[in-house]
Amino acid sequence: MVVGLGNPGPEYEASRHNVGFRVVDTLAGRSGMALTRCRYRSLFAKGSLHGVQVLLVKPLTFMNDSGSAVSRWQQALCLEPGQIIVVHDDLDLPASQLRIKVGGGHGGHRGVRSVLEAMGSPDFLRVKVGIGRPRDGQDTVKHVLGSFEEREGDAIQGVVQRAADAVEVLLQESLEAAMNRYNIRDAH
Repeated sequence: MVVGLGNPGPEYEASRHNVGFRVVDTLAGRSGMALTRCRYRSLFAKGSLHGVQVLLVKPLTFMNDSGSAVSRWQQALCLEPGQIIVVHDDLDLPASQLRIKVGGGHGGHRGVRSVLEAMGSPDFLRVKVGIGRPRDGQDTVKHVLGSFEEREGDAIQGVVQRAADAVEVLLQESLEAAMNRYNIRDAH
């Protein structure tokens, strides 16, 4: 199961907080799936990505309650945490970077905290998409709920595509392969 975190509604569609939704939409588009069916307070599509059966999910619960939808799917499908990939935004990464990991805390991300608490386990896979920190003096909530600036457009399009690529590597190959390919650190 691949879950993109975000907020429902047109007013949030282009927000930084919704990059998880954008990655899931990209995966759906690549595979010819349509996220039009609704169950467990989420939009979903079932299909095949490069021969791997997958469920794509976009919770409609708003970010802070994402876990309620994720845990319903987890229980219904009897999935182990390691069979769930959660794609979400990350303030601590620049707007062109990814970080793939398994386990850990929520790092202050309320959507991830909700998933962690609802599942009762931190052991799900995470594809963290960098959205960058707010400028000095800018409110964090306004930053994450705001749209990307025009100058960030190409970088965000690129990172959304790479995040979708990373999910495909997770599904087809392994966590290690995805981490080696996409967890690139700045060379200082």
